[in-house]
Amino acid sequence: MSKTPEEQTKHLDEMTCLLYIERQLDRARGLEVSAHTQDCADCRTLLRALERESRLLTRAMLEEDEPLPSRLAQFQERARNSMQWIWGLVFGLAATGLYALYTGYVQPWQQQLEQAGFGGSNLLGLLIFQGAFWKGWQSMITLLEVLAMLTLAGIAVAFFRRRIRRGSALALMFAGFCAVLTLPTAALASETRKGESASVRSEETIKGDIFLFGDRVKVDGTVEGDVFLFGHDATVNGHVEGDVIGFAQTLQVDGKVDGNIRAFTNTLTIRGTVAKNVLTFDERVNLEAAGKIGGSLTVFVENLNLEGSLGRDLLVFGKHVTISGKVGRGIREKGAGLTITSSGEVGGPIHYEGDTPAEVSPSAKLASPVEFKKLEHKRDYRQGKYYVWQVIWAAAFVLFGLVLMSLMPKFSQDAVKSSEEYGASAGLGVLVLCGVPIAAVIACVTVVGLFIGLSALFVWYGSLYFAQVIVGALVGQWLMGRTSQLWPLIGRMAVGVVIVRLCTTIPVIGGWVKLGVIIWGLGAISIALYRRFQPVIVPGGTPGSFTQPLPPNTTVGGVQPA
Repeated sequence: MSKTPEEQTKHLDEMTCLLYIERQLDRARGLEVSAHTQDCADCRTLLRALERESRLLTRAMLEEDEPLPSRLAQFQERARNSMQWIWGLVFGLAATGLYALYTGYVQPWQQQLEQAGFGGSNLLGLLIFQGAFWKGWQSMITLLEVLAMLTLAGIAVAFFRRRIRRGSALALMFAGFCAVLTLPTAALASETRKGESASVRSEETIKGDIFLFGDRVKVDGTVEGDVFLFGHDATVNGHVEGDVIGFAQTLQVDGKVDGNIRAFTNTLTIRGTVAKNVLTFDERVNLEAAGKIGGSLTVFVENLNLEGSLGRDLLVFGKHVTISGKVGRGIREKGAGLTITSSGEVGGPIHYEGDTPAEVSPSAKLASPVEFKKLEHKRDYRQGKYYVWQVIWAAAFVLFGLVLMSLMPKFSQDAVKSSEEYGASAGLGVLVLCGVPIAAVIACVTVVGLFIGLSALFVWYGSLYFAQVIVGALVGQWLMGRTSQLWPLIGRMAVGVVIVRLCTTIPVIGGWVKLGVIIWGLGAISIALYRRFQPVIVPGGTPGSFTQPLPPNTTVGGVQPA
């Protein structure tokens, strides 16, 4: 049947042409449109124009580097040229902040610790290689070597996992474990004794380290190594050639210790001889008249009574200190009160910072007068140095956030988004703030868990600062609007961090604001970590469900003619 003139002059609309180009018409309608465009020049021209436009749009959407307009390109070029000045300013502020941090905090502490007998060429050597905690670092280094080998093996497996089969990867991993297990390990001469009353008898000689766990622990014999005491009442009457590390309610040392004493107790009493140094965290410390310490004494204590002899320096962070014995060198104290009786003798300078002046007997033998400085419990907001430090800390926080967000952009954005869940962030933040350090300290008790515990403490401490950066980014988004791009988020973070730092400097409430910000940010980071490692389950989907793709040249209505 021939078409009427009205049907021949009826043109196709743009929607029909677009559906035809996208192959969304059924077979009958597609054949009809194809036949019409062969006879109608106007519709054929429209179809070609729409096809060309669709092709250009598709190509533009697939291009990764879309050309920018001239004005935007010029602005981008100027911004790129000025980035070197921005980075120069950032690194200059970073260098200034690090120098100020070192000279203001690290260097004075290092000098004080060196005066207290913890010598060392640098702080790392002081903390690790100078025996600040115990001498068992050789076994720790062996453990670190094994962990390093396992880490390298894991990286190698992850790198080659796409090039080898899963069975081959498992075989390679098990072979690596077997090789590590067959390696000769250093002999660890240590012994562990547990019970209600764990002891080393007077006729015994322990060749190596010993761990004693019990309600009452006692060392009456000789130990040719370190002694680790865990109990309620601990007593050392014998001879210890190494160090004594004590975790107890009361620790009493009546014998001889050739090394150091590191104590975490309620009451420490020394009547014997300690050849080197003593570091202790206690409520009460008594160095009685018969007691002698050859090195230095560093105490974090409420009450210190020194009647015996101390060979070197005394470093005290405490409340009440009474000196009735001999101190070979100087005294540095920060506390509430200092009393030097008539029998007291100090062979070096005395630096005392406290609430009240020191009470010194006229009969006391002092190498120099007491240098007293009244303890300031409040910040001095009238000095310019305080505001300089606030600017340095704000710049350091901005730099810290810039580095972390550049290294972990996706995680930083997830953490900022998680901080909008106020209740969950606050509750989880309190748990992480209190629970992680407790768990890390418990893990540090064992040699194997020491690396894990120290790593957890390091990450936890860094998270305290990262938490403030996250909350600062959220505050910046409140003021400047939300964004999903990295550099705009960093800009908002910088503005928000400055505001947060200003709020933390407010008298009286500044400390509470800082605590709340840390709790809030820690919770947000924890939520982001949980969601990062949580498996994603598609709602309503079943494992293994798969939809077969359509064959080529197939439309909704059937196969489109080529």
